[in-house]
Amino acid sequence: MKRKNREKIIAPSLLSSDFSCLKEAVEWIERSEAQWVHWDVMDGHFVPNITFGMPVIKALRKYSAKPFDVHLMIEKPENYIDAFVEAGADLISVHWEACKHLHRCVQMIKWSGAKASVAINPATPVDFLQDILPEIDMVLVMSVNPGFGGQKFIPQSIKKVEKLRQMIDAQHLDVLIEVDGGVNDKTAPLLFNAGADVLVAGSYIFGSENRDEALNKLL
Repeated sequence: MKRKNREKIIAPSLLSSDFSCLKEAVEWIERSEAQWVHWDVMDGHFVPNITFGMPVIKALRKYSAKPFDVHLMIEKPENYIDAFVEAGADLISVHWEACKHLHRCVQMIKWSGAKASVAINPATPVDFLQDILPEIDMVLVMSVNPGFGGQKFIPQSIKKVEKLRQMIDAQHLDVLIEVDGGVNDKTAPLLFNAGADVLVAGSYIFGSENRDEALNKLL
C-alpha cells in the first residue's frame, strides 16, 4: 500500500555518530533536511549496551530547534520520564516489553508535556498494541534487535508495518509509525510504501562519506 500526502520524516540516530563530536553531529542535523534528532538511550540492562542519558541530551538541546526523539531502551522508564522531558525530549518512546503498567507510563509521558510513543521488539506482535493505540502519538517498530547500531534489517518488519498501518487506519487514528534498524536507500522506500512515517537512520548516514547525499537518498 503506497501512502500519499504524508510527510516522510528522517530522524538521524546519534548512536552511530562519533561520540567525541556529538555537538557537531547535532549541528549538522539542525542544518540538514532531516526533521528530527533521534537519541538511543540504553542502560546496559534492558539491552546489552550503555549510551548516554539526560545530562548529554540537556547539554546539546541548545544546538537544535528540531524535535528530540528519545528512545528509552531502559528498564523502569517511568522513573526517568520527567528528567528526560526536562532535559529536552519532545517525544519519548518506551518499550512494551519494559513496562509493567504501559497505560500509566504513557499517561506519565503526556502529563510531563511530551508526546508518547510505544516501541516493540522484532519478536513482539503488533496485535499487542491494539488497546493502547488510541492513547499514543506514535509506534516505534524495531527492525533489528535493540542494543547496537549497524545490524542487518529484519525483512518481516515490512509486514509488521503494513499490519500496524491497517490497525491505525481502521480506528481512524492519527498515530505515526516509526521504524528503527537497518534503514538504508534500499529498505527506506519499502518501509515508506508499507505505511511508515518516520525512519531512523544511523550507520547509513553517519557511516557515509557524504551525509547530505545519504540523507537525500532516503528522502
